[in-house]
Amino acid sequence: MDEQRRKRQKTSSDERLDKILADHENQLNEVADLVAYVRHEINNPLTGVIGQTQLLLRENLTETARRRVETIESLAMRIRDTVAQLRQVQRPIPRVNNSDTSRD
Repeated sequence: MDEQRRKRQKTSSDERLDKILADHENQLNEVADLVAYVRHEINNPLTGVIGQTQLLLRENLTETARRRVETIESLAMRIRDTVAQLRQVQRPIPRVNNSDTSRD
């Protein structure tokens, strides 16, 4: 009797743990989707800003204007590098559910 009760409790605990892990996996997938969206939405206009600053730097600018455009370019590059670090946020590797695998 004790053996059967322990097996039921273990199965119940395993099921709760599987549900908790699945919930967290779903939340991590949602975060990964959000990060991908944010990266895309920042990178698109940022590419335009960087391109325009580089075009401006080819022109004859006053020293003050040149410093300002260089500052804009430098800050845009910092944003670009920060956004690139978001690539490290990835989807979790899917788990193999032991109850789904058959044993021979």
